[in-house]
Amino acid sequence: SQIQRVLLALTLPLEVLQMVKDRMKEAMNKGLSRQTHAQANVQMLPTYICSTPNGTENGNVLVVELCQSHVRILLTTLLGNGNNSPQLTDKIFDMPGDITQGTGEALFDFIAQCLRQFLESNDVSNDYLPLGFVFPFSCKQTRLDKAELISWSKGFSCSDVEGKDVVQLLQSAINKQELSQVKVVALLNDTVGTMMTCSTREKPCEVALIVDKGTNSCFMAEAQYVQIVEETSGRMCVNTEWGCFGDDGALNDILTPYDQHVDQESSNPGLKRFEKLVGSLYLGDIVRHALIALATEKALFIGSNVTALETKGVLKTQQVLEIINNEEGMTKARMTLEALGLRPSERDCCRVQQVCRAVVSRSAALCAAGLAAILSLIRQSRGLERLMINVAVDGELYRAHARFREILQSVAGLLAPECMASFVPSMDGSGWGAAMVTAVALRMAQQRCEVDKLLAPLRLSRADLERVQALMRQEMDLGLDQETNANSSVRMLPTYVRGTPDGSERGEFLALDLGGTNFRVLVVRLGENGIHMASEIYVIPTNIMQGTGEALFDHIIDCIMDFQLKQDLMEQVLPLGFTFSFPCKQLGLDKAVLLSWTKGFSASECVGKDVVQLLREAAQRKQHLALKVVALVNDTVGTMMSCGYDDPKCEIGLIVGTGTNACYMEEMQNVGTVEGEQGRMCINMEWGAFGDNGCLDHIFTEFDRMVDEKTINPGKQRFEKLISGMYLGEIVRHILLALVEKRVLFHDMPCFTLQSKDIFKTKFLSTIEIDGLALKQVQSILRDLDLHATFDDSVLVREVCQTVSLRAAQLCAAGLAAVVEKMRENRGLSQLAVTVGVDGTLYKMHPCFSQHLQQTLQDLAPNCTVTFLQSEDGSGKGAALVAAVAVR
Repeated sequence: SQIQRVLLALTLPLEVLQMVKDRMKEAMNKGLSRQTHAQANVQMLPTYICSTPNGTENGNVLVVELCQSHVRILLTTLLGNGNNSPQLTDKIFDMPGDITQGTGEALFDFIAQCLRQFLESNDVSNDYLPLGFVFPFSCKQTRLDKAELISWSKGFSCSDVEGKDVVQLLQSAINKQELSQVKVVALLNDTVGTMMTCSTREKPCEVALIVDKGTNSCFMAEAQYVQIVEETSGRMCVNTEWGCFGDDGALNDILTPYDQHVDQESSNPGLKRFEKLVGSLYLGDIVRHALIALATEKALFIGSNVTALETKGVLKTQQVLEIINNEEGMTKARMTLEALGLRPSERDCCRVQQVCRAVVSRSAALCAAGLAAILSLIRQSRGLERLMINVAVDGELYRAHARFREILQSVAGLLAPECMASFVPSMDGSGWGAAMVTAVALRMAQQRCEVDKLLAPLRLSRADLERVQALMRQEMDLGLDQETNANSSVRMLPTYVRGTPDGSERGEFLALDLGGTNFRVLVVRLGENGIHMASEIYVIPTNIMQGTGEALFDHIIDCIMDFQLKQDLMEQVLPLGFTFSFPCKQLGLDKAVLLSWTKGFSASECVGKDVVQLLREAAQRKQHLALKVVALVNDTVGTMMSCGYDDPKCEIGLIVGTGTNACYMEEMQNVGTVEGEQGRMCINMEWGAFGDNGCLDHIFTEFDRMVDEKTINPGKQRFEKLISGMYLGEIVRHILLALVEKRVLFHDMPCFTLQSKDIFKTKFLSTIEIDGLALKQVQSILRDLDLHATFDDSVLVREVCQTVSLRAAQLCAAGLAAVVEKMRENRGLSQLAVTVGVDGTLYKMHPCFSQHLQQTLQDLAPNCTVTFLQSEDGSGKGAALVAAVAVR
């Protein structure tokens, strides 16, 4: 009964292990959160390692590995051939005993002296030697090459090091040795080294586990969840420091009296509770205390003097591992016990073997619970139903004992059934891993340099944006003046819309919205209780789109009559507002000359004619006399008028969709192209053409030029080609091709699809930039384009998309800043409050565009309070409202 009680106390059922897993996960989340990190005992320390090896790393890398009793120096030569057959040279330098207890200066001077000897003996004389430093102690890392020691452990207690940057201490010692070519690039612990040494391009490891004298783990976390650092995209390796799990009492309900004794005997009682249940430094003593308890209860060693068992460390973990070996375990148990002066019976040896197995099995099961917590955390943070992942493992417990490995793998599988982990044993975790970390850091730095150089022209400074704002204002003034209008790239077309809705509009109005192969007819009823609309969509067949103008406008009248008949409106003469989304020169509110057809239309005898007159003539031919066209507008003006009904302050219209344009209410006295001085008129800016006269050439990049050259109107609509949805995907595609050419992106992978024009849609930018979208989903989007992206590739593609869309929003804001500042100055106000009615898929659908636009506008026009109101039906409702205001 006594032995059963001990074994039961040391055996954890699956439901208890599930509880441990859940608590570990909770502790990890606490460590990742900015709010709770300071109180967390699972500290989740960022390592600033954001990538695993991809096989292209090359060059010489030095490693310094600080171990318990020696320093190991390693020189690695990487050939960029997938990290196959690297050249390794290493040497171990035994450390004098007093070094670990002396001054920090003496420790780092000793390391630097070893480094000098190594380089001299191997005749290494590179101009530049990057160095990775394996420092297996708990550190607060703020960069890959900056880390403050939190506390010593493992018998070290060097003075003047805790709280100091250990990278700087080592670099200073190296400099004292006049090794100016050696630069410390990266600091890491042995757990991170294990993960990196097991990673290849084909099989990256994203979790590492060490079960040695101590225990620890690390994993590649989604950077957005590592709240204690500013990095928000990609992944970052997090060092869990999970040995401290349970220091807050989270493991109290599974601790046995034997664990309590071991803890009290240790140099740090109450700390590292999880490590003291799992690490090999402690397993021998847990067994020892269990045997003392059994001997005290006369369940073991009857007649023997058990005093020897009371000495800490007399039973080693290595002996425990040998005892649980099935074949020779009983013999080993007898030899070990007799060496302690005990006289064990056959039954004693059997029971000792059972206790040893229980302690080691519990260690493996607890380790599995921690690993399952990590795997579940990764799966959930990446939004995956199933996770397939490689786990790098090292440490004497894992390596030396098959039973430990079996329990670890099987229990982890039971606790995280939706995660498929493949275990990859490390051969030289710390040294080779440090070389890989350093080589990857150099590759990433070189890549970052290439990317920054390529994207720099698209990253606009405040001065750039202020210049664009000033140029837009200059072009607006030129466009408004009768004398200079022809020289302006911003046409500033009068619309003859003289007022915005004030809410007093009443009655029924017809609206016609023509801008493509489908068009709409609407009836809009304005009453005291708001707007009510009914509409119907009609199709324009291709033969009519490309036939005669007479046939086209006859068809339109037929559709209007059909609609009026269905709505019982044939007997009424209703004012009609006509939204006509083709380039026109407007000569009056109801007079507009078609400049050119677009969007697949080519109806004859229309260009150069008054569109309203063509509609009226068709109505006469059809003898439909109940038609009164009072206004023709474009969609931008319609948007402003539609939003103006809900907000009287709406005096600007903005479209940012497939194309872009803006309109606003200008003082009549400033409109030199129209007679009259009183009141205001809506000006259709046609700002898409801003820059067609060359004034924006300094903003245009080589990618913009490549996109422009392949359009149907090269050199035209230059501003639109920097901003609108029709072009952003193409700009991104050209940048990606340049990155592929520089071997920074999709390394050695075929990218044939990227050669195809318009293959990268602007809607992909909207999806890829969704905040919190797991990069696995980004990879999936790219895979649909036959682009087999690694994780790092996906991070880079997202950065390119963000850069292009941010520039678009900022340029749009600079143009809008010129508009609102002009309105403010026109009215002699110190502060302007105005609303912008806005429409367009880019503004509405892109996750960040509106936010970036509004923030930049606020920065550029601080004296203007601008509210944005999304239009729900600008083209249709807006045209009716223009008619209503005209009638009013």
